[in-house]
Amino acid sequence: MQIGYIAALSNRLHTFLTTQNNSYPMREWHVEHMQKTIVKFVTGLSDNASSWQKRQHKKYNNLTNVRKNITYDMKHGVTNEEVFSFFKRVRSDPSFSNILENVGSVDRLDEVERQLMSTNIVNARRY
Repeated sequence: MQIGYIAALSNRLHTFLTTQNNSYPMREWHVEHMQKTIVKFVTGLSDNASSWQKRQHKKYNNLTNVRKNITYDMKHGVTNEEVFSFFKRVRSDPSFSNILENVGSVDRLDEVERQLMSTNIVNARRY
């Protein structure tokens, strides 16, 4: 009787240990969120924005909030390589050329990249 119970526990333990653990179940969502956050900040506010859009942009679309959102996404599975490769993709991919034509968009992209690089250096020293 006990031998059968021990065998069943052993099988469960083996199944548990051999199955792949999904540490970041919403990782793809966080990658997309990081990309949307960067594009939204770099794009800026349109010329014909409503007063509500202007208030929301002023309140939430600043460098501090963008950095917080990206670091939050990085805590949930987005890697440094993915973030910085997306910066390179924004600079070189023709699909993002209309975004980079806006006044100050390249400066904002440089600013976010600089902030994240300094944040990553600080976090690397801490651990």
